[in-house]
Amino acid sequence: MKLILDFFPIVLFFAVYKFTNDLIVATLVLIPATLIQVVISYLMTKKVEPMPLVTLALVVILGGATVYLNDPVFIKWKPTLVNGLFALAFLASQYVLGKKTVVERLMGSAVTLTAQQWISLNWAWIGFFVASGVINLWVAYSFSENTWVNFKLFGMLGLTLVFVVLQGIWMSRVAKED
Repeated sequence: MKLILDFFPIVLFFAVYKFTNDLIVATLVLIPATLIQVVISYLMTKKVEPMPLVTLALVVILGGATVYLNDPVFIKWKPTLVNGLFALAFLASQYVLGKKTVVERLMGSAVTLTAQQWISLNWAWIGFFVASGVINLWVAYSFSENTWVNFKLFGMLGLTLVFVVLQGIWMSRVAKED
């Protein structure tokens, strides 16, 4: 159920764009869809994770600017800004938030790695977020709007899946046996 809820706004954005061929209309639908996603998540768990809140804030601000100014450039920057904020959060976790990186806090109960391996994995995530943000801008400015919309759903998802699989393979090779 959580997976469906996580993809609800982007799938709706994609579907509306494909039906209308209008990024402004799709963005107009994305804003309340993202708000609904956060509200439903809260009602189900009685808490809201930081990622959906950051995404909601950026969707409201950049989506609002896109709709108000009738300029799709703002919504095209959203994935890059989200990825940039995550890269900064992962970087800060390494130097500001104590001994554990974000990756270790998220996966430490499931996988046993050395401190250096957790740092390496954290750096890999930072690199992934930065690369995803740069690739998003490259697609947004180098290709058609339709190509960017397709990339936003399928390309970003594909990149993430490939990265997670590679991360899993690496962890299976270096993880300590319990």
